[in-house]
Amino acid sequence: MKNVLVVDDSATMRRMVMASLKTIAQAAFLEAANGLEAIERLAVGAVDLVILDLNMPDMHGMEVVSFMRKHASFQKVPIIVLTTRGDDESRSGALQAGATLYLNKPFNPAALAASARGLLFGDAN
Repeated sequence: MKNVLVVDDSATMRRMVMASLKTIAQAAFLEAANGLEAIERLAVGAVDLVILDLNMPDMHGMEVVSFMRKHASFQKVPIIVLTTRGDDESRSGALQAGATLYLNKPFNPAALAASARGLLFGDAN
């Protein structure tokens, strides 16, 4: 089983992301409503993929990316940034900080699932 951490301050968005990934049979989902909760979840147990919003209270998504890339335990965990911020500065900043993939909301559920599956299992099946 692969653990996917979905981090977004909107419970509705978290549900939409998880519904989009329900076709990944070997995935279990963890949720966090902000960056601090995300770091707590990472510390508690293994996470194989993080899907992360940028604009959140308490701790911005970029801080989570930076935290993960500075700690050896999380350096290889893929991070999909899923955000409303479509500007080039946000995109390049997130990718330079260590995000694996940068997607915009509204998102294509099939494309998100294919990307997640590829990052989790190394293929697009």
